[in-house]
Amino acid sequence: MKVNRMEAFSDGVLAIIITIMVLEFKVPEGHDWHPLTDLIPKILSYAVSFAYVGIYWNNHHHLLHTVHTLSGKLMWLNLLLLFWLSLVPFSTAWMGESDFAATPTALYGIVLLCAAISYTLLQRAIMKQHASDSAIVLAMGADMKGKISPLFYILAIATAYLNAWVSCFFYVLVAVIWFVPDKRIERALKISSM
Repeated sequence: MKVNRMEAFSDGVLAIIITIMVLEFKVPEGHDWHPLTDLIPKILSYAVSFAYVGIYWNNHHHLLHTVHTLSGKLMWLNLLLLFWLSLVPFSTAWMGESDFAATPTALYGIVLLCAAISYTLLQRAIMKQHASDSAIVLAMGADMKGKISPLFYILAIATAYLNAWVSCFFYVLVAVIWFVPDKRIERALKISSM
């Protein structure tokens, strides 16, 4: 199998994940703005989750451009990442429908933490295909965002039982940190192609 097939499959799964999330919305009864206020928690959780799925799609796309040889290990690690991301619609819906109750908010963080760990495992497996002093390995190894994000997820999970809004602050903070596309891989690919 070529890498572009795995990327196309992943793109399809991520598109379905976003579609499932938006299908969770039910049309409110009434014909004015007031019924929409009941949907605010769902809209907020959807917006954050949409950003997360978009961030993963963007970074996954760049990451797969660094793959030399597709192996069974890489395919399984990619599927592990997609597994955790496929749970985002469920945890998003539960968190939004519960008005950010403690357990659904904590579960949301657990899903995001496991997705982050899965992405890191995939990234490390891809890095092993390159020389330890290559521009790609040096660029991916300096991954401050990847190192700090799991810490914020752990803080978010822990604070969900103290104050759900503090927990959500950490989720939004990680999304903001990652919202700007990661240019390290693009720069490394340009250097290695010279």
